[in-house]
Amino acid sequence: MVLVALVVGAAHAQQEKPLPDKPLPELESLLKQVRKTLRTDRVLLSQYTYTEKSTQKSLDKNGRVTKTETEVTEVYPSLDEDLSYTRVISKNGRPVDAKELEKKDLEQQKKVVDRLAKLERETPAEKNKRLAKLAEEQRKEDETIDEGLALYTMSIKGREVVEGRDAIVVDFRGKPDFKAKTDGGKILKKLAGRAWVDERDHEVIRVEVELVDTISVGLGMLAKLNPGAHATFRRRLVNNEIWLPAEARFTGSARVLLVKGIRVDASREYSDYKKFSVDTATSFSQPKP
Repeated sequence: MVLVALVVGAAHAQQEKPLPDKPLPELESLLKQVRKTLRTDRVLLSQYTYTEKSTQKSLDKNGRVTKTETEVTEVYPSLDEDLSYTRVISKNGRPVDAKELEKKDLEQQKKVVDRLAKLERETPAEKNKRLAKLAEEQRKEDETIDEGLALYTMSIKGREVVEGRDAIVVDFRGKPDFKAKTDGGKILKKLAGRAWVDERDHEVIRVEVELVDTISVGLGMLAKLNPGAHATFRRRLVNNEIWLPAEARFTGSARVLLVKGIRVDASREYSDYKKFSVDTATSFSQPKP
């Protein structure tokens, strides 16, 4: 999820304002506080249902838009991947057929009910195995986060107001001699950029990154993401209780299957967060025109 989050805005830059000079925190102290709040979006989003709007613009070599595709989904996430449900409600502005949606909803409802019944019948050995799998996934994510903090050279650049909140500005770049061990760390090392950290909550409000080295997918046989790609991620405080993704935007070029070169401007907007419950996992509304 770290890779997905980082590879998948700038329009809000005008909201950032420098603050008058006052003592800045020590970098080491700041990072210790930030580490306490860092979680991957997979873990955070598993607590909420939400609406996601994806927009992908295909660009020509001069940066002109040649095609635009949009999709709106209702997302019902789960740490149990078998129960995650992405409910597509519209494509390119057109609602999904109600009968098709109802059919998929019924399939999901049955899957949730069957899963809950299975959990009620699981043996202590099965439960321990399931919990051990979740613990191992969490361990790997923590390992990636810790390595991500260790592999960067960081420096505090100042203090700014971002969307009405005081934020500490931190620049980061991968250490050339750092040997990343995790798959996520190997990707993160190829990114450089700037982060804005909420001074009160020590949460990351915004990140802007640039790809400084090629990222290969499938040993380069499937795709290669070219240096110079940019990504921006924004987060916001939801219901005064938790920080969650607000927007992700990516612009860059890639070569697919070693032949086709593509350039895209893609964005994801997150909204309508609701606390997760069994009811929200099995009750769905019809798409609106």
